[in-house]
Amino acid sequence: MADQPGAYGDLDRPPLRGADLQRALLRFPGVWSRLEVVAETGSTNVDVAQRAAAGELSGLVLVAEAQTAGRGRLDRTWAAPPRSGLTFSVLLRPAGVPPARWGWFPLLAGVAVAAAVTLLGEVDARVKWPNDVLVGERKLAGLLSERVGEALVLGVGLNVSARADEVPATATSLLLEGSPLVDRGPLLLAILRELGTAYDGFVRAAGDPLASGLRDTYRRSCATLGQEVRVQLPDERTVVGRAHDVDADGRLVVRSADGGHVVGAGDVVHLHHPR
Repeated sequence: MADQPGAYGDLDRPPLRGADLQRALLRFPGVWSRLEVVAETGSTNVDVAQRAAAGELSGLVLVAEAQTAGRGRLDRTWAAPPRSGLTFSVLLRPAGVPPARWGWFPLLAGVAVAAAVTLLGEVDARVKWPNDVLVGERKLAGLLSERVGEALVLGVGLNVSARADEVPATATSLLLEGSPLVDRGPLLLAILRELGTAYDGFVRAAGDPLASGLRDTYRRSCATLGQEVRVQLPDERTVVGRAHDVDADGRLVVRSADGGHVVGAGDVVHLHHPR
């Protein structure tokens, strides 16, 4: 496919400037301590998990311009052309948050990504339970949350300038959604600020989604709630019903003909368009 006029062609995909981003990020006190940009790696989540296991302190942000073995949830792959998006992982150590509430972290990250993208990208981004960011019914971003001992690794993959021939038919990018040209640097900083603020509030509330306001914020941002859904559970069972709510532990509550179901993990398909 030829480049669209005025859009992000290959020559319009400049590299991220790690030193500039580090200085800009540290002007705003918060949870982040250092930001590193690498040209290529297998998986930022794998790299950060290894560093977490080796004792790396909280607050690391690792960004890769290209991944050769990117992973999504359920061991799916995440692939994108170099510099066509934002691919990064963060290391956090949420002391004081009960293990039962760790299921909120990918939801929290999704809300942060959606908020930043909506503001800077000027698109209506919403979250799909548990770990996607959508525009309409197309996937704009995916998230992966992993626990490494007492550490949390959160990975984000966001399509910015990918063209139609560079993403699956079920995916989209800011370019494809008609967003104004968005510099990836400011977008990354905006996501990290949203994520840092939400994370700090959640940890200060000891993982209480009500006291922190996270549950209400998530409900407002979630495209899944109110939808008829089909959920493929890890044990291969399928639940079909209406996505009613998220509970105190971030699990999806589905009401079906045979009663209610509380889903902690599963592959969700929206059976109708968002509200």
